[in-house]
Amino acid sequence: MELRDELKEFGLDDKKAKVYLAVLELGQAKAHEIAHKAGVARATAYDLLEKLAQDGLVGAYDKHKIRYYIASDPEKIKRNLQEKQRSLEHLLPELKSVYNSLKAKPKISFYEGVEGLKTVFEDTLTAQNKNLRGILSMEDLYKVPGKNYMDDYVARRVAAGYQLRVIRSKPKEIAPDWPGSPAERRDLRYPPASMVFDMTTYIYDNKVGLISSVKENFGMIIESREYSQNMGHLFEALWQISHAA
Repeated sequence: MELRDELKEFGLDDKKAKVYLAVLELGQAKAHEIAHKAGVARATAYDLLEKLAQDGLVGAYDKHKIRYYIASDPEKIKRNLQEKQRSLEHLLPELKSVYNSLKAKPKISFYEGVEGLKTVFEDTLTAQNKNLRGILSMEDLYKVPGKNYMDDYVARRVAAGYQLRVIRSKPKEIAPDWPGSPAERRDLRYPPASMVFDMTTYIYDNKVGLISSVKENFGMIIESREYSQNMGHLFEALWQISHAA
């Protein structure tokens, strides 16, 4: 890589780097001499020399009413970068505050159809906190997205080390599948008989995943710290009044 190209890495564009190197090599020179050496138009050289002077990389003085330019010590490039670094460090807390405020805004993703429902399930397996909480309807999940997919999902959940605390309505149970099982990392409880859930809900990280029955056929992921906390509190309250099989 040429020296000119390397200077571009430090904020000097191609023409500015050419002019700076020309001044550096000439030591001191008039603008037209620098322009010729750098291979740029004289008007361009004047403009770039002024910008380099503002950056402190070039100095100027007048002699017999003629302006001469002289290169500053290349150490100035290092000092400029250090000053920019200090300015960035001073500005960084404010920038992070703006970034975090954007992150704090809730996000809602809506999906339709079988693949949409699967998208919600797959997202639960990206959770950083591997303790999932769920309210499931086996009867509806056997229909959509289907038993084969759900068996595969459960196997992958277990293999990835995700623990599930799950509440399921007894009227919605179908077969002796997915029992409470330490081997399958599943802790199962049943709510009072009057509570029957058609919709599946997962609570994980700062997200709540919603999966409808085949009647409405949609999935939704709500990413919101406050909403997930509220749903978590409701889940814990329901967990307390639910019982093991």
